[in-house]
Amino acid sequence: MKLRLSPIASDVIITIYVVVSLFYRIKFEKDIGVTPLQSLVIGASLILFLWSLIKLKILNPNWFGLFHSKKMKS
Repeated sequence: MKLRLSPIASDVIITIYVVVSLFYRIKFEKDIGVTPLQSLVIGASLILFLWSLIKLKILNPNWFGLFHSKKMKS
């Protein structure tokens, strides 16, 4: 059995992940003194991790009902 989260739970997790990762990039990268290239690599890796969870169907975002989503196959 594959781990799948409901669309609402996925939306909440994605929102929290984005807010925390933006806070990390703004606060901690400023304190550490990261170069712009390093910041881009960190941001791309954080987005890649989120994208891979969506592609593996672990997260099933509904985008808070803004778009019509495809019906999930059982």
